[in-house]
Amino acid sequence: MQETLSGANAEKRMSLSLEERAEHIGKLCHERRLTLATVESCTAGSLAHLLAQTEGASKTLHGGFVVYTKEAKVAAIGVPEGLIAAHTAVSAEVAQAMADGGLARCPADIVVAVTGVAGPEPDEDGNPVGRVFVAAAARDGRKRVVRQDYGERSRGEICGSAMAMALDLIEELLRAQVR
Repeated sequence: MQETLSGANAEKRMSLSLEERAEHIGKLCHERRLTLATVESCTAGSLAHLLAQTEGASKTLHGGFVVYTKEAKVAAIGVPEGLIAAHTAVSAEVAQAMADGGLARCPADIVVAVTGVAGPEPDEDGNPVGRVFVAAAARDGRKRVVRQDYGERSRGEICGSAMAMALDLIEELLRAQVR
């Protein structure tokens, strides 16, 4: 199921910087004794880097996979070639397969995956600039995918917005996680 993120704390979250939001995620992980990993395409490791800068990251971040190309998604994370052929690399199905593949390949409790088109041109499959899918998979079986079309923004703006969306999704799964 794909949707957009919303909630009572959305305005508050939007007023915080990415760094402050990542720090908050790190604290939640520490409090709940949970760990994270990332699988990134259009953000190219920026989300893992952001999370690694937080206090206590060595105890909460297992690491990340950068799978920028279709071939890397297949080889490193195990996304089926047929899934990419059927839905394109920028789709809910592939985003979820990326999160599932990350969860299968590392011991993290929650894996978040980001795939999208940061521009400046649409991708080879016709996905428009600004289309982003973020998926998460938790070790307890919960899964979630969200989509956002940011439109013709700069690469930096699209990647920053995608990271914010990923942090929102991580927080949602962390708050619901019971240990």
